Order: sequence, then C-alpha cells, then structure tokens
Amino acid sequence: MSIKQFITTIISCFLLVLVNAQEKQEKYAAEGDIKYAEYSFSPAIDIYKKVIDKGFENKDLLQKLGNSYYFNADYKQAENIYERLLNNYGSEVGAEYYFKYGQTLRTLNKYEKADSILMKFTEMTQNDMRSEFLSNSRDYKKEIAENSGRYSLDTFNYNSEYSDFAPSFYKQGLIFSSDRDTGNVARYRHTWNAKDFLDIYKVNLDSSRVSAVTKMDVLNTRLHESSSVSTKDGKTIYFTRNNYVDGKIKRDIAGVIRLKIYKTVWKDSIWSEPEQLPFNSDNYSVAHPALSPDEKTLYFTSDMDQSIGESDIFKVSINENGSFGTPKNLGYPVNTESRETFPFVSEENILYFSSEGHPGLGGLDIFAIKILDNGYSEKVLNVGETVNSSWDDFSYIINDSTRRGYFASNRPEGLGADDIYEFLELVPLNFECIQPITGTVRDKITNEVLVGATVKIINEQNEEEQTTITDENGNYILSCDCNKGNFVRAQTQGYLPAEEYLPSSTGKPQIVDFYLEREIIKAGFGDDLAKLLQLSTIYFDFGKYNIRPDAEVEIQKVIVAMEKYPSLKIKANSHTDSRGKDSFNLWLSQKRAEATVAYMISQGIQADRLKGEGYGETRLVNQCDDGVRCSSEEHQLNRRSEFIILE
Repeated sequence: MSIKQFITTIISCFLLVLVNAQEKQEKYAAEGDIKYAEYSFSPAIDIYKKVIDKGFENKDLLQKLGNSYYFNADYKQAENIYERLLNNYGSEVGAEYYFKYGQTLRTLNKYEKADSILMKFTEMTQNDMRSEFLSNSRDYKKEIAENSGRYSLDTFNYNSEYSDFAPSFYKQGLIFSSDRDTGNVARYRHTWNAKDFLDIYKVNLDSSRVSAVTKMDVLNTRLHESSSVSTKDGKTIYFTRNNYVDGKIKRDIAGVIRLKIYKTVWKDSIWSEPEQLPFNSDNYSVAHPALSPDEKTLYFTSDMDQSIGESDIFKVSINENGSFGTPKNLGYPVNTESRETFPFVSEENILYFSSEGHPGLGGLDIFAIKILDNGYSEKVLNVGETVNSSWDDFSYIINDSTRRGYFASNRPEGLGADDIYEFLELVPLNFECIQPITGTVRDKITNEVLVGATVKIINEQNEEEQTTITDENGNYILSCDCNKGNFVRAQTQGYLPAEEYLPSSTGKPQIVDFYLEREIIKAGFGDDLAKLLQLSTIYFDFGKYNIRPDAEVEIQKVIVAMEKYPSLKIKANSHTDSRGKDSFNLWLSQKRAEATVAYMISQGIQADRLKGEGYGETRLVNQCDDGVRCSSEEHQLNRRSEFIILE
C-alpha cells in the first residue's frame, strides 16, 4: 500500500457515510416494512473538531481530538490540539498527555520544546515514585531477603589486627588501604577526616602460596593514602590522599584536612609524581575513585556544592588527551539526602556503592544499580546478606568473569577494626522486574467484549515492547518491565485506540480494562444520541432550567450531528429524580426540555426537526422511587437528558 493509499484509507475511516436512497430502498425491501435509517458518526473528527471550531471546548474534547490525530500520525494537528489542552487545562491532565505532546514535538524536530515538555512528564512520574517510596509501599525487608544467601564468604588471608579496607584489582592481585604499620585502631575509614594515618599496600594473588604484603611507597606520604583504582593495564592509578601540597598539609577554613584524588602514571619504568585532579578543592572532599569498564568515565564520592546529601556519588568524563570534563552528580535514584560512597563499576556495567540513605540492615549497606545507555535502572537493589550486615559494609568489588570479589566491613567477628572479606557470588543479582498485566477490552457503548483486539506494551521511548490479541472472552495477558514506566495500548478495527500509563512499580499484578469508543457510530430510529455520542451529564442549576455553559458543549455535539444530516429529527427528553413533588418535577423537566430545544433553534436548527418533552420522575432507571433511600450517585442516574432519533 502506498503512503497516499494509506492516508486515503485513514481519512475514509472518519468520513460520515450517507446511505443513498437506492440502497435504503433495497435494504427496506429485504427487511420488510421496518422503518430504519442509518446514520454514521466519527466523534473525534466530525463531531469534536466542529464543536471546537465553533468556539466550544472542554478538557475531554481536546484530549479525544488530540489522541485521534496522535494515533493516526497527524502530528501537526496533534501539536496544535495538545498545546491548547496543556495551556488551558494543564493542571488537570495526566502525565501521559505531556508524554504524547513531547513525542509529537520530537517527531516535528522541535527538540528544545520537546525536552521541556518531557522534563515536565519526568517530574510528574518521579513524583509518583517518590510518593510510593515515602509511603513504604515497597516491602524492603522482603526484597533484602530475596537477595540474601547469594554469597559464599571466606576470610582474606592478609588482614591485620588493625584496619584493612578499600580493595581494588591491580594486575594479578589487589591494592588496598591499611594502617597496619601505624597501629591506629580507629574505625570509620569512610569519614572525611579520619584521624589515623593510612597507606596503600599491594599483594599478589596469582599464587597458591601466601604472598607478601608490600607498601606502594610511590603513593604513600606521612598522611593518608586510601581507596584507589587502577587501569586494566596497571599503568595508571587514581587514589585518595589528604590535601598535601609541597610536602605540607593544607586545611580548610574549619581546620579540616580535606581529601583529594591524585593520579600517577607508569612511564619509562617509573611512576610519575602524583598529580591532583583539576576538580579537587580545598573546601570540599573528593575521594574513592572508580573507573567505568571502558575507562572513559571516573566515578567518585564528594560533598561538593552540587551534593544532595552528606556525600554523593559523581562521575566525570576522561578525555582522550587525559583532561577531564565537568563532574556530574548521579542524582536520583542513586543519591539520597544521606550518604553514598565507595562506588565501583563492574564489567557488566553495574554500579555498586555503599549508602546509609537507602533502606538496609543498618550502618552502611552495599547497593547496586544497572547503568543503562540513557541513565540507570529505576530500582536500587540491596545486595542482601551475608555481604550486608547490621554493621558498616563498604568498598565492594567483583570480577564478573569469576564471580569472585571483595568488600570490607567493621563487623565485630573480624580480626581488626575493618577487615576485607573474600566472596563468591553464587547467584547473580536480578535487576529484572516483571509486572503481569491482565484485562478485558470492551465496547464502551454496548459493554460487549471485543475479540481479537490488539493490546501492546509501549515504553517511554514510544517503542513497542510486547503485543498480544484478546481471546474469545475479550481478555488479554501481558507483562512489562516495572523498573520503568510503560504504556498499555488497546486498539482494534473500527474503534479509537486507548491507552493507560503505568509508572515504575514493585511488580504487583495490574488489571487494566479498556472500553473502546467506536470510530464510526451507527444510529437509527429510537436510538439515544446522548449515549452514542458519549455525552457528559447535562447539568442544570438547582430548580432552574437555563442552559449552562458546560451544557452548551454537550448540546453542540448533537447540533453538529444534525447539521451533518439535514433529515435527522430529534426529540429532547428531560428526566428528574424522585426527590421533590411530582408536579414540580414534571413542570421543571418540561421547562428544561423546552430550554434545550430553544437553545438548539437559536443555533440554527429548524424547529420542525425538534421536539421536547419532560417526564419528571415517571421514567426512573433504578429503584430510587419516593420513600426509597438512595445515594446521591444513584439519584444522579435518573437526572438525565436524552436525544432520541425520530427519523
């Protein structure tokens, strides 16, 4: 099918089809003396657009018309309607309309404006997740329990009775921090201003025999040298050191010796003089370096001005010439108002870090999040026991090939103040969150199930993830990645598509039912246009019968239909509930019917095409008669207007 044919087919679905006299005669001959005239309506285009063009609008009209253009790839028209919708009703519409508008703008290459709109969408959905986080809807104890028991722990043969922590892979062994030669038994090596003196040591682990632990003298001074990371070739080392300039310590205004990251390079068979990185400062600390798998990004911990909490994890690009970009705070969901520290990025692009802010077992716990091409997985996972404990657990590293790794903890059963533990990961951490989605697709007017309707999962990049069709009962079964937001969309031939946005969640099964509106509405003698056109309730002020502005919008839909079909004749019926005197209700309903007819005549509809009658409370649709106690909602069902087709 050519593009022209495709567009022609789409447009034809929205054209009103008049059955000519010859076809009617043949139909009547076949069906006997049944008096039947068929009228077809496309509410989204033929009705709603014309009502809007007349100067009448509400949120519902704009949403439906905008969606019609959006689903049919008429993005220019969709842009105009969505812009009008958000300008006039922005505080009332859901996040999905910001998404559709943003995607529309992207399609039209209006990227700057699209980014602004999609940022609003992100804010709205993040607020939903933040509310979920604060309301403790996630069962964190259950999550931690599910992630526990995945490790086999072993002792690290090179611990001392003092403090050993911050292991890092280096060639065939490890480099780590220790105060074993200074004898300072102080805990909390993860604070900004530790009071003992740490040095960096290395040990070779490629031998079955116990190797000697030696100092890396080129890195050490009389102050602190701590957490470090090496490039894979072992020729560049980034490490943490106190603010130490020209052999002298340097303090900030408060008298604190801050931490900085230094870099040294192996060149010409010697290590270069360590140089501090350009984003260090005398006024805040920068510490605990880690490298991305491609070694083009450096992760670190800092309490610089952009920090959310006491300390945050940042990243900075490493340029080809060895210079650095601008540090960027990782933000939500990694950082919290508390303390995040000791980052490590595995070959599988999993960021491990320690935190007090995320729910854990106590003290610092180790957490993990998947680094994606466009950000991070939505959920931060606690790695579970036995790596985590009620004590401080930190400086986690892992070799993804062997599943072996190391971390440090100050748990009391250790040899020293802080000890390094070796582990084997038996079961990988599961970052997948699969949410089952079920539901039924029905006709909005008749409530009949729609068999063979297509239901899709569409991600926030407007990409289709899954698709299925409804069974003989109109039911469907799908699943989605609940680490991120998704749209569930239902569509079938002859109906307007509908969709619902599901924000990221814990994976609790979700039921999403759809009630699809017909693309073409067919009506005949005795049908109620109020139902077929899905008119909202036409309200009158209490005890009055003048046409309110909100009622005008609904009546205009009927007027547009009558303008399209000059032979169409309508009877406007008005009904009340049972409250009040019977005689007054009958009089009031008659006045309201007459007011409706008079309004339609004032809008250009000929009087001989209209009738109006009030029935008071004589035609109740439920049991709410005189003397029967009913709710306001039940009484509301009886206060209704009908527009019955006469011919």
